[in-house]
Amino acid sequence: MDSKPLIIEQEFNAPLELVWRAITEKELMKQWYFDISDFKPEVGCKFHFEGGEEDKRYMHLCEVLEVIPNKKLKYSWAYEGYPGISFVTFELSSVGKKTKVKLIHEGIETFTNPDFKRDNFVGGWNYLIHESLKEYLENGKALRYW
Repeated sequence: MDSKPLIIEQEFNAPLELVWRAITEKELMKQWYFDISDFKPEVGCKFHFEGGEEDKRYMHLCEVLEVIPNKKLKYSWAYEGYPGISFVTFELSSVGKKTKVKLIHEGIETFTNPDFKRDNFVGGWNYLIHESLKEYLENGKALRYW
């Protein structure tokens, strides 16, 4: 069982403040991530959202654990009715005029449901960070909020 954290890094041609807003404001999050109506970037905020394939949906149960504005967002990630808990961290840093996002997902190995295997998270996070968030930030959609 692979207990190493899943780490995905990407530089975006977007200002740090805009990237922060994209990962912490629910109206922007739903443009590239999930529609999370009860999300607030505040420690202790519990939020949930449904995800998965059309024929298999899972309720994600999360709680914000750490917030350092424009630098770090960390929350727990579990599934309703299934054992295991993991932790998702977004770390942001400026690289000249660009912004680097480092996503760290730890504890995936605690999930026993085969649908929650590491390879599925690798594919999902790669898509969300390298394609969905990149497209959102760099194609002009996000700029209307800037």
